Amino acid sequence: MTRLHSLGLKIAAVVVCSTPYQALAQLDPNPPDVVGRGPSDLKEAIEIVIKKVLDFMTLVAVVMIVIAGIRYIISQGEESEKDKAKKMIIYVVIGLVIILIARAIVTFVIGVF
Repeated sequence: MTRLHSLGLKIAAVVVCSTPYQALAQLDPNPPDVVGRGPSDLKEAIEIVIKKVLDFMTLVAVVMIVIAGIRYIISQGEESEKDKAKKMIIYVVIGLVIILIARAIVTFVIGVF
């Protein structure tokens, strides 16, 4: 219980320390013009959507690796839990490789056409 309590305090400290940076991001003296920022054609809109989806999937994969690492650490030597965490890490890394390949394919196809 003390390990989880300590981990919770560390996570809370990171969140509290990173909050001012988010607040400072709002102080841009020259905000961009929002009216004319849309994609100019369908190809560009599709490219933006696909890249945003791949970016989100990459973020989810990184979070899943962190969760698997935490599961591995708190398994306390139980082989079944350690194996589950290892499999989770392997599957997420394979997913990350697939995401990177998909991103390369999208970039190549958009560049060709």
